[in-house]
Amino acid sequence: GADIVQWLMKNLSIEDPAEAIHLGSLIAAQGYVFPISDHVLTLKDDGTFYRFQAPYFWPSNCWEPENTDYAIYLCKRTMQNKARLELADYEAENLARLQRAFARKWEFIFMQAEAQVKIDRKKDKTERKILDSQERAFWDVHRPVPGCVNTTEMDIRKCRRMKNPQKVKKSVYGVTEESQPQSPVHVPSQPVRKTTKEDFRKQITFLNMQIERHCLKMSKVAESLIAYTEQYVEYDPFITPAEPSNPWISDDAALWDIEM
Repeated sequence: GADIVQWLMKNLSIEDPAEAIHLGSLIAAQGYVFPISDHVLTLKDDGTFYRFQAPYFWPSNCWEPENTDYAIYLCKRTMQNKARLELADYEAENLARLQRAFARKWEFIFMQAEAQVKIDRKKDKTERKILDSQERAFWDVHRPVPGCVNTTEMDIRKCRRMKNPQKVKKSVYGVTEESQPQSPVHVPSQPVRKTTKEDFRKQITFLNMQIERHCLKMSKVAESLIAYTEQYVEYDPFITPAEPSNPWISDDAALWDIEM
């Protein structure tokens, strides 16, 4: 962690260590670097070891992983008898919720998890450790620890305004099933709908209405604002100072002395 902070300060000409830590924490929160032994994605200026995320898992790939993938990941973790892969309390709760939500297809999820475990066992021990940590960091970004900021969550108002979301649903483990029941852990967004002729007609109608709207000239608007200001200027304490002056915006406490 300390090395990353020093690197940021040197290469980005940052003088304040706190600023470098803040910038590094923003990068870590997106999952590009992550602590090896912690679920909380933040940068610490100490001896904590960090690892770079594999390009496959970068958030710039516009991931929006399915709950089925998350269920496969958690199920796979329970099959590996290793202390570093034990589920945290919140992960165990999520697994229980997913198991209830996907009760009808849990056998399929279990089989997918078993297949992933068999593939992982064929890999080199060191490579397997690195991949496990990278996979864990990926899910720490998309299913964060309770209390941590979800950097992948979009403002609902922006979602309503967007017609063509950048994020697309795609499976992390290549699961191709179309039907994905709703889960209490995460609500997937609706699939992207293609723009139709009717949508274009509505847009043209809306734009024509905007063109036909009555608009005032800037000179008329300015005259109206000036007249309004002149009418109420004596009631505006920022333009016409009150007597005695307002003690909240000046150093004169005469008003309080009078009231006492």
